[in-house]
Amino acid sequence: MTEDVRNIVLGLIAAGLGAVLGWLARTYLWRRGLRRKQAFFGLPDNSESLLVVNREAGGPELTVVRHDVFALLELAALIKDCGAHAQLVAHDAVQQSFGERTEFCVGSPTANRRMAAHMHSLLPGVRINTEPEPGPDRGAFQIGSERYRMEGGITEYVILARLTAGQGQEARPVFLFCGQRAITNQAATRYLARHHERLARKHGANTFVLLLKVVNSQAYGPDVVELVGDVTRAAQAPAPAIAPARTSHRAK
Repeated sequence: MTEDVRNIVLGLIAAGLGAVLGWLARTYLWRRGLRRKQAFFGLPDNSESLLVVNREAGGPELTVVRHDVFALLELAALIKDCGAHAQLVAHDAVQQSFGERTEFCVGSPTANRRMAAHMHSLLPGVRINTEPEPGPDRGAFQIGSERYRMEGGITEYVILARLTAGQGQEARPVFLFCGQRAITNQAATRYLARHHERLARKHGANTFVLLLKVVNSQAYGPDVVELVGDVTRAAQAPAPAIAPARTSHRAK
């Protein structure tokens, strides 16, 4: 074998080894990223999850409003990427306790019974104005001492939460997407799809509650979202008791 042939053979061997090592490194990084994603969402291979939505206009059929459909599509893609499966179920038909399966609950507590139960049990520091009468506080969020009013189509808020209720590593999380309008629910699911890696690095498998602001949805739809802040502590703190009104009695 001449010197030139030997150099060509060694070069081919080196190139082949480099390609194999590169493929192994990419596969390792992909698998590590997948495991982290599965751990964050509580979705190991072939696991089951729930997509919980409200019925449109309270009807008997499971008819979902347009923006909630888009939100479910965002979540379905995340679930599929984890190698898991999803079951779509109405808010008043869920028959499982907290932590059995990963749950993605979409909607406001006014129309979603399951959301109302989660908010009451796990986020007692959050109050939502559910009064139907129009007014500046209609749909407003009260988180701790701060109030967040909605200006339809201009400034709207949504809560994105990952809750575990301290049940250990084996318990599956519940994700809440609770917005002032349906388009804000879609905005929150899109935010989660785009930023889940950063959220996983920051929070790991722990509970967090984020308040997001959807900016000018009438022009930009659900695409322009700002993080107002991490409100986990205020949302989980017991709501202050409301003192009963005093009745004065005149001496006769």
